[in-house]
Amino acid sequence: MDWGTELWDQYDIIEKHTQSGLELVEKYVKFVKERTEIEQNYAKQLRNLSKKYSLKRISKDEPECRLSSYQSFLDILNETNDYAGQRELIAENMMMSICIDLTKYLQELKQERKTYLMEAKKAQQSLESTYKQLDSSKKRFEREWREAERAAQYAEKTDQDINATKADVEKAKQQAHMRAHVAEECKNDYAAQLQKYNKEQNQFYFNDMPLIFNKLQDLDEKRVRKLAQGYILFSDTEKHVMPIIGKCLEGITKAGTNVNERNDSMVVIEQNKSGFERPGDVEFEDYSQGINRASSDSSLGTPKGPMELLGKNRSKNFWLFSKKSKPTVTEDFGHLPPEQRRKRLQQKLEEICKELQKEVDQSEALGKMKDVYEKNPQMGDPASLASQISQTSHNIERLKGELNKYEAWLAEAGGRGDTLRYKTHSFNNNGAHDVHRYTLGSPNDSAFDAMVSPGQETHVFLSSPDGAHSDESTPDPSQAIYAEFDDDFEDEELTAPIGKCTAMYNFPGASEGTISMQEGEVLAVVEEDKGDGWTRVRRNNGDEGYIPTSYVTIALNK
Repeated sequence: MDWGTELWDQYDIIEKHTQSGLELVEKYVKFVKERTEIEQNYAKQLRNLSKKYSLKRISKDEPECRLSSYQSFLDILNETNDYAGQRELIAENMMMSICIDLTKYLQELKQERKTYLMEAKKAQQSLESTYKQLDSSKKRFEREWREAERAAQYAEKTDQDINATKADVEKAKQQAHMRAHVAEECKNDYAAQLQKYNKEQNQFYFNDMPLIFNKLQDLDEKRVRKLAQGYILFSDTEKHVMPIIGKCLEGITKAGTNVNERNDSMVVIEQNKSGFERPGDVEFEDYSQGINRASSDSSLGTPKGPMELLGKNRSKNFWLFSKKSKPTVTEDFGHLPPEQRRKRLQQKLEEICKELQKEVDQSEALGKMKDVYEKNPQMGDPASLASQISQTSHNIERLKGELNKYEAWLAEAGGRGDTLRYKTHSFNNNGAHDVHRYTLGSPNDSAFDAMVSPGQETHVFLSSPDGAHSDESTPDPSQAIYAEFDDDFEDEELTAPIGKCTAMYNFPGASEGTISMQEGEVLAVVEEDKGDGWTRVRRNNGDEGYIPTSYVTIALNK
């Protein structure tokens, strides 16, 4: 069944129905747009909410950062922010796949419908024009036939009139004959117009209009089909992000399960333990004897309370809930309780040692680069490195001074720092660099003042983790931490290659720690360039060393 056959006489109904269908599409597009606005506003509010409660950016030194409950709350804020991103994605996908697509398709449908309606109007106008011609020829035929009848009647009357002349009779007959002839032509024209109109009417009702109605039916069915797809997309768009939303919600659940109340209690203890002893009993002061036993050296000793250790007046009692004024922050952390002071000093020492090791590595890299420049002048000018070498040496000395100072404060606080080891380089009169390994511990040891001559390798040990002093010439190798370019690879376990390289130029490898290579030679890459311009490689025979990165093409394993 189709519209052209079943609804051949319902043009107005078809026109109204197709227009209503297009309006439904427009209404759905507006609905989806408003839904996207709701999603965007919801996502914006979630982001603002997350931002509002995470404005406080704390450092790792803040007490809250180690509490599992606080970390879980930060995780919830992050997951909420990610969830907001998924709501934004829903809005964006709906706008792209539904609103924009349907709006474009709607314009095409409107233009197509307009074309079909114009065709129907043209067909209707053509049929109406033919009908007007038919009606005109019919009226003319009617008028001329009546005139012919009157002319025939007049001729007959004239012929019977005895007073009429022969000429009058003849003239009347000619007039009647002419009118009859014109009437016959009008009759033939009317018959032709009638035939033409019937033919066009048949074409209009059985061909033209059914075809147009069927095209409008196809258009409407395509509209309904496209609209149905839009309905499905409305659901599928959200379904596609549901797995990610589910992960966000799982992350929030995981954040809740990660809270460890016992661990948080231990963290509070670790961060706030003062190390003070509880106040002892207040002794009886017998004024009747004139003796203040509380200050007597022969009286029973009681542990010193926090007021004595902090330099407070002994006459003042220690009140647990009294308000404490904020102490002035000092470089040696003397404003902190003993336990917290030791921890802060140890943290500071670790930071200084890391910075010191970084400077030491930089010094070694500059030394190797200077050796290469001296033996291969075409690669660079050794003098250009003098300022960097001088600055690095200055930094090392400065950091050693700070390390000495903080070690002294740690010893004063009753702490025992772990043995901290690092390696430095100096430069002799010939421009070659000499390796010096220092192991730093307690500042009371005279090893800090050890003089190192060029070319001599010296080990300095000041304290071990247990507080005992180690032998100056026999360090414990299990506790040494070295970060250096070392040419003694025989004592190390072979590192698995991470790729291969091909030499583009010859390299003599005459300086310490380097290895020679020939153009076209393929070597295994053991360690990547760390930014100093050198790459560590190995030959098939096991020889290892450093080569200039710019001399080879490197292909790392994937």
